[in-house]
Amino acid sequence: MKQKKLQAMALALSAVLGLSACGTASSTVAEQTAVTPSAETTAEAEETASVTTTLDQIDMTKWQYNSDDNVYYQIGISYCADPADENYETLAVFVPGDYFTAMDNGDGTYTCELSANEVNGYTAETAPIVFPVNTPGYAAQNALTDYTDVSDYTDAGFVYVHAGLRGRDAGAPSGVVDAKAAIRYIRYNSGVIAGDTENIFVFGMSGGGAQSAIIGASGDSDLYTPYLEEIGAVMNVSDAVAGSMDWCPITGLDSADESYEWMMGVTRTDLSDEEQSISDALAESYASWVNAQGFTDSEGNVLTLEESEDGIYQAGSYYDYLKSVIEESLNNFLSDTAFPYDASSASSGGMGGPGGGMEGEKPEGAPDGNFPGNGEGPEGKDGETDYSAVDDIARNGSSTSGLDLSGTYETAQDYIDALNANGTWVSYDAETNTATITSIEEFVTNMKTASKSLGAFDQLDGGQDENELFGYGDGNGAHFDSILASILNEPGNEYAADYEADLAKTDSLGTDVQTRLNMYTPLYYLMESSEGYGTSTPAKYWRIRTGICQSDTALTTEVNLALALESNDAVSSVDFATVWGQGHTMAERTGDSTSNFIAWVMECTQR
Repeated sequence: MKQKKLQAMALALSAVLGLSACGTASSTVAEQTAVTPSAETTAEAEETASVTTTLDQIDMTKWQYNSDDNVYYQIGISYCADPADENYETLAVFVPGDYFTAMDNGDGTYTCELSANEVNGYTAETAPIVFPVNTPGYAAQNALTDYTDVSDYTDAGFVYVHAGLRGRDAGAPSGVVDAKAAIRYIRYNSGVIAGDTENIFVFGMSGGGAQSAIIGASGDSDLYTPYLEEIGAVMNVSDAVAGSMDWCPITGLDSADESYEWMMGVTRTDLSDEEQSISDALAESYASWVNAQGFTDSEGNVLTLEESEDGIYQAGSYYDYLKSVIEESLNNFLSDTAFPYDASSASSGGMGGPGGGMEGEKPEGAPDGNFPGNGEGPEGKDGETDYSAVDDIARNGSSTSGLDLSGTYETAQDYIDALNANGTWVSYDAETNTATITSIEEFVTNMKTASKSLGAFDQLDGGQDENELFGYGDGNGAHFDSILASILNEPGNEYAADYEADLAKTDSLGTDVQTRLNMYTPLYYLMESSEGYGTSTPAKYWRIRTGICQSDTALTTEVNLALALESNDAVSSVDFATVWGQGHTMAERTGDSTSNFIAWVMECTQR
């Protein structure tokens, strides 16, 4: 019944726009509202009939075909009428060949119609649509200019949509605005091309994982409306998605400086007295921030931080919860790992992962693969992507550890002994194959030491990627952390005036930096304690994976996102795990990231 309604909606819209059966005619009016819905159409049809755009739907006579992969595709489709940067704001669509009945046009293109064929249990009407956000460091995602092998996804029966996205040099919220515009355009083509536009899944890593999370949390937020109107996006169409897959999302920037110092500041050395004072004040501010959020555990208990004799607010139910997450990660590793374990051949710095002794099989029905988009990126150690060459973030390796965990460990006890090489902080019960840790401080000292400068995200000199993200498209960085600004606001501080000036600025649409920061903060939309709660349509399905040893952000970033999602009534499921020993990578306990993502989408769509 739903599909019949969608078809009726598409026919009504086609009549309004004067489109042919292939969707090739041009819409020349600013708003289409002339068709009166029939008795059979629903409120959804009324909304579709009021679509505002001058863009054509996808021309079904211009498909190209890759016979090796059995994929029909189009490249260079404009998804906004007034692009801010034509070098980026186009998209490409890749469709499994069996979803189309095609007629050869004789010039290398094909005219296609939807077929009734199935691929992996999906049809042209039910196929999920997957949408990569490959933007490490909030960099741009290049628009595709040629065919790209995405057969891992099309073989699974998915429709693959790749959109070029502006990067941090254009300033927030440009990257997410472009993604929302592309999603709206694809939904505008519902019933024209293959793919279920109610089952769009975004996925990304690092800054891409952050923007994937933002897209997932901020669906249909009115805050984006003026930016979407500015680039001529399709209006009166939803930009909400069904699912968000986030690997190591560098997000939560409203509290990221504070959480970094609370968790990892203890590992800093050679700070001046003034710098140490700033670090301590940030850590204390994080406790105040946490206690104002209203985080709860699975039983509804409020999670808070409390003052402690040792360290800064290293006590309370929030502290205990985070400690339990670390212990669960270690125990998962012990459960997943076959000993003898060759740590030197394992991924992510030889500290544990899906290689080198890890057991795990590819999920049934999910192919091997990679993360197409901008390409694989520069190669790093053991074939990993070297993200520092892309996002300009200085790192001490993919993970930062005070331990040397190379070599082969014959038993789990041997590995635990290696963890305790610099002093005992892990206790192990061989009978149950479980471990506990003494404290978070010991964990970070041994496994996750700070690698970013003070002001990890809003750097004091304004030189971090996130500073450029909250700049104004001129290539210069701008400050955005009001908590850090208040700490620096003391007589004689050399940075105070810069923070004050930047926080007072507005962008070209008159939006202040706090609003732009809210737009890029998933918890702003997800937490009941936030004023943004209830103003968006969050994704129903979430999957979050992170390498627990990464020094790019505090573990609290991913934990807070998972907690917010688990307490949000609009969210149906949250699949969250940290991966022991892995750093800033597409971390997985077992198997590979592509196969696991595909299997998860299949599970969400009940295939």
